Amino acid sequence: MPRERGQKVVATNRKARHDYLIEDTYEAGLVLLGTEVKSLREGRASLVDGYAFIDGGEMWLDAVHIPEYTEGTWNNHAPRRKRKLLLHKQEIIKISHRISQGGYTLIPLSIYFSDGRAKVELAIAKGKKEYDKRQALREKQDKREADRAMSTHRRLGE
Repeated sequence: MPRERGQKVVATNRKARHDYLIEDTYEAGLVLLGTEVKSLREGRASLVDGYAFIDGGEMWLDAVHIPEYTEGTWNNHAPRRKRKLLLHKQEIIKISHRISQGGYTLIPLSIYFSDGRAKVELAIAKGKKEYDKRQALREKQDKREADRAMSTHRRLGE
């Protein structure tokens, strides 16, 4: 059977970029059970409440919902269990120093398959205040209106 090539995104956390200011991103491997992989290949996962933490020199992903595999038997996985993340020790140390500065958290941005292996994109992020969120929305709307005005001006001519 030929190996998979390329990247297939399974789930993204779109709200994370709205709620957090993303400082840095990392790619980590996931330790999964067989039924979890099959469920992910069907494109079923939710990253909404997910977060990562470091415990005993190892990194863990928690509260990510991967639903039970429909064709699974009695040995199906628990949907919201802790899952181990695979990173180099130096990366874990670097991340732990950044998080210990205070105000930072580790959140998953997306789960995807890269060349057939399950990966998660993690972000070191700082929570936005309510007025920061409103300001970002206002800037986005202003940019959209300016682009629309320029497009109409270009289309109608001078």
